[in-house]
Amino acid sequence: MLGANSIWIKQPLACFTAGTDNADGGVVIRDGRIVELLSANEQPSEPVDEVFDAREHVLLPGLINTHHHFYQTLTRALPCALDKELFDWLKSLYPVWAGLTPDMLYSGTQIALAELLLSGCTTAADHHYLFPTGMEEAIDIQVEAREKIGSRVTLTRGSMSLGEDDGGLPPQTTVQDEEVILRDSERLVNRYHERGDGAFVQIALAPCSPFSVSEELMRDSAALANELDIQLHTHLAETLDEEAFCLERFGCRTVDYLERVGWLQPRTWLAHGIHFNDAEIQRLGAAGVGVAHCPGSNMMLASGICRNLELEAAGVNIGLAVDGSASNDSSNMIVEARMAMYIQRLRYGSAAVSHRDALRWATSGSAAVLGREDIGQIAVGKQADFALFRRDDISFAGSHDPLAALLLCNAQRADRVMIGGHWRVIDGAIPGLDLPRLIARQHEQAAALVARLH
Repeated sequence: MLGANSIWIKQPLACFTAGTDNADGGVVIRDGRIVELLSANEQPSEPVDEVFDAREHVLLPGLINTHHHFYQTLTRALPCALDKELFDWLKSLYPVWAGLTPDMLYSGTQIALAELLLSGCTTAADHHYLFPTGMEEAIDIQVEAREKIGSRVTLTRGSMSLGEDDGGLPPQTTVQDEEVILRDSERLVNRYHERGDGAFVQIALAPCSPFSVSEELMRDSAALANELDIQLHTHLAETLDEEAFCLERFGCRTVDYLERVGWLQPRTWLAHGIHFNDAEIQRLGAAGVGVAHCPGSNMMLASGICRNLELEAAGVNIGLAVDGSASNDSSNMIVEARMAMYIQRLRYGSAAVSHRDALRWATSGSAAVLGREDIGQIAVGKQADFALFRRDDISFAGSHDPLAALLLCNAQRADRVMIGGHWRVIDGAIPGLDLPRLIARQHEQAAALVARLH
């Protein structure tokens, strides 16, 4: 017998496994893991406790978001930041974000994770780098906030140490002493980082960007990540302004800088990764670096378009990300996959980039970027993380290929989401979460954040 907690997700309308396996007849789960894949009309090899009839659903691996700023859900569509490119956009928002409080971060984290979950996202990486006075335990707050939603997270302990007085971009009130940053990073890893298959909370180290931390902190963070055996993350090559900053301050281009500070290695993944030349792409691939492709944010800030195909051909793992909700104003992973497909077609002037490419970036590609082998695919032994979508919305009326229709017809919301064998979304809602109350609280917190400036 399969024992307790065995489920058959039976005969989906369509299934994308993000691999070579066939699961047209469905997936059998036991104790949170996939134990059997079935071909069409095949039955489980042993009895199961529960059967979920998926014939009206398209089945995907749980989507994986590789870069976000949860707190930015508090500053969506903020007038002072509209119609600006990255550096001016940041200068407009840093004074607002400097007023962040623990309650605001708690609310923003839950809003971001709930929005992602409802879009089919089961794992999310967040890059939190704001630690003004009173926010020293920001990552601890995020760990607590995650519990209610139930998503898997990689919480990156971000940092900013190079303020305006030292030639950096952020105001001095938002930066920290480098020794404080490193001590707290080690504390968080020792307290929260889970290792092995099925981890729900992982910690990575994430100096914010070359224009907000010193060269010493980049180097020390890499050394600490190597010592603790965890991942490294930062923004890099997002804009041409950043390239010019690196040339002026460090006397080299971005990939040279990465190598100089010990970051050109497999535990590193980069947000954006747009402005690399051909030789740099080859170096990134040879080093096993990953890139989080952020199409929505890149379009909103007019930053450019990531060279996904060349990066992948060179050996770079490509994942997908919604980025911060103030540079995308949305935390919807299935919509992000649609944007990735279209912007990459535009980048290459070719329709050869398919819906399967975009879904692969959002699943197995993202898992590889985060250094995880237990999620991102529908395969025996993987975690039972799934997103199931119906086609009963008007946008699907008259559609044919059900998998392609998810992106081409603009799917918005998952009907069911499973994480580790447990349903976290049922009939398009998160059981046990008072979403209207959470939304109302977020509006209050967002207004209070802006009001602190006046």
